[in-house]
Amino acid sequence: MVLRERMFPCQSREAVVTVQTYHNGIMDGYLQHPRLEGREKIQSLSQMVLLLNSLLDLEDCPNPCLPLVPLDFEKKENTAVFRIQILFREHYTWQGRLIWPDENLEVVFHSAIELIQLFDEMLGE
Repeated sequence: MVLRERMFPCQSREAVVTVQTYHNGIMDGYLQHPRLEGREKIQSLSQMVLLLNSLLDLEDCPNPCLPLVPLDFEKKENTAVFRIQILFREHYTWQGRLIWPDENLEVVFHSAIELIQLFDEMLGE
């Protein structure tokens, strides 16, 4: 019998994604995270996921780390701003919340693939 490791909380790691344009998985936007100095340009959903994963690796998630810096973002016209809260991570499986304040929408996701699908559904309309 193989025992599975328990999943531990990531202390609600949060990133802010601002999307200026989006078409078929190609986006023009940026990601903000307390571990980044300023904003990081992102041009695809896969780039966003890979960047977030590398940031989680830096934090040795799920182990606690130094206190995080509050995120400060500005809302510009014709942009969509999302908050991504990664609550748990085991290997490459994430569980968390995707929050779209402008639409008063909060959705739970159970994997990075589901997070990508949620973005595509919300922005593809």
